[in-house]
Amino acid sequence: MKMTLKPVLAMLSLAMSAGASLASGTHAGGHGHDESAIGQAGVASAATRTVQVDMSDAMRFTPASVSARQGETIRFVIRNAGAIKHEFVLGTEKELKEHYEVMKKFPEMEHSDPNMITLAGGETGEIIWQFTQAGKVDFACLQPGHYDAGMKGKVNVAKTKPKTAAPAPAHKHEHAHE
Repeated sequence: MKMTLKPVLAMLSLAMSAGASLASGTHAGGHGHDESAIGQAGVASAATRTVQVDMSDAMRFTPASVSARQGETIRFVIRNAGAIKHEFVLGTEKELKEHYEVMKKFPEMEHSDPNMITLAGGETGEIIWQFTQAGKVDFACLQPGHYDAGMKGKVNVAKTKPKTAAPAPAHKHEHAHE
């Protein structure tokens, strides 16, 4: 029995260490967030405005609520005004909660997706994001303990009214009287 258990334990140990190294490594391409629900990475030249967001050690974002229009591209300039590491992650509430659970297990995870940025105390960075769908897009800090402490916010994306064709000019009919 010892002979069969030893190889199994070795394989389990190898699988666990491989899983841990993958989970604690970089996220590049590994999230599969639903871009259709939250939008897509934007192009700097298409940004219509800049929104400053401060992150603090009081576990708050300022502002915690942002308004956007469907189709709008926003440059978020994010500043960590605190002394500890914080992050700004755009996603659905479900995605953020799932990601937060993973972050609690692997707190040194690094991010390289366009919808998120991690900043050490005093650092500033930016995310350029296009909001393609109307509705609510959440954002949060997923560092262990921060989400539970209330470090979250939302972007309310208003539906853009479809452009309607300009009304045709009224026709004037002049009748010649005989």
